[in-house]
Amino acid sequence: MIKGFIFDLDGVITDTAEQHYVAWKKLSDENGWEFDREVNDKLRGISRMDSIQVILDHNNLTLDERTITELATQKNEKYVESLDDVTPDDFLPGTKELLTHLRTEGFHVALGSASKNASKVLQQLNALGYFDIIGDGNSVSESKPNPAIFLYGAEKLGLQPEECIVFEDAESGVDAAKAGGFHSVGIGPTERVGHADLRFDSMADATLFEIKSHFKDLF
Repeated sequence: MIKGFIFDLDGVITDTAEQHYVAWKKLSDENGWEFDREVNDKLRGISRMDSIQVILDHNNLTLDERTITELATQKNEKYVESLDDVTPDDFLPGTKELLTHLRTEGFHVALGSASKNASKVLQQLNALGYFDIIGDGNSVSESKPNPAIFLYGAEKLGLQPEECIVFEDAESGVDAAKAGGFHSVGIGPTERVGHADLRFDSMADATLFEIKSHFKDLF
């Protein structure tokens, strides 16, 4: 039986992808690196440190670990500055309604995000009350597609993976959910998240009715 839901943050609860892109673009421009939206798409769902490595690889660069850490900090500072502009109006359409229904029906809910700024984003959205557990980049060291963040959320909720449905908009996130033994809902195009158990074009389509209809044997 499904008892819990675990949500990714960016692209599922809200979309801070543009803020991330602008921060990475500023950092890249300052360092003379090539960086565009195509490269940015490769950063979806992975950690800050892994993201820098993707950018360095794209530019055929090798830097020492200390420099990489300093650059990651610079990027984060640029990103965090932009989070003050996030408001409760920035929920993705349909997300707040789904979270409200889950609360009403007594399901357990966790966040499973690679972001180390997840709590700040949820605070800006006034969304902390929807979540029993916040799993973020500070909770585990392994990045998706490793399932560690989802396993952390399930453990803290006191549930087994097969009792939880994970919502993800990234290929690596769906891979992580499947690797951990979770049921999965993909948000986005087929070519990115079509390997999830259930896929919707957007969170507006991902109603609790549709989810229960698909996973009817588990409710």
